[in-house]
Amino acid sequence: MTRSLFSCCLMTLMTLAAGPATAADELHFSPADILSWPTRNFEGETEYRVIERQGSRVLQARARQQASAKYLEREIDLRKTPYLQWCWKVSEIHEGLDETRKSGDDYPARVYVARKTGLLPWQVESVNYVWASSKPAGSNWPNAFTSRAQLLALQSGKARVGEWVAEVRDIREDYRRLFGSRPDSIDGLALMSDGDNAEVDATAWFTHLALSTSNEPPDCP
Repeated sequence: MTRSLFSCCLMTLMTLAAGPATAADELHFSPADILSWPTRNFEGETEYRVIERQGSRVLQARARQQASAKYLEREIDLRKTPYLQWCWKVSEIHEGLDETRKSGDDYPARVYVARKTGLLPWQVESVNYVWASSKPAGSNWPNAFTSRAQLLALQSGKARVGEWVAEVRDIREDYRRLFGSRPDSIDGLALMSDGDNAEVDATAWFTHLALSTSNEPPDCP
């Protein structure tokens, strides 16, 4: 099974243990929090560990032709905390890939959000925010394995490799753009670095992951 079907697997495993977030109780996830999340293996296991970088603790994801994701199973009320924030950095990109094909469905870094659209395991829609290698920043396209996963390139190419980049996304607006509806909630969140399909390597770093009421980007290390 490929990690491109992650969102379906996530919903299959879903047993919601927590209620929706509130505006007064934003969700902030430390690198140690994310490290403690369950791991979903697709091809080998990306190495996740917490390290010190520039005086800050960050989550390092080191993929050596591997693919596994750290995921959170939780219902999150987007009417109260609509903005997804994080900082990320990558060591390199995967040059020469056609990211619209199964053989090129690898990204040095990606962050997922997923929501159920029905009772069956495959009834799920996910937005994959990716650091693209070939597709231009701002572009979107369906995942090569399932159109229920839409990819959105926030960064692309070598321009900012080795640099911390802050992101903030209005999840409801991204769902409207990619799926035509503005959901009130999501049911899962995940991140990963992968290189299994094209047998490539990369390392990514993540920090300041949060669901927030603010549309201001976080302060990166």
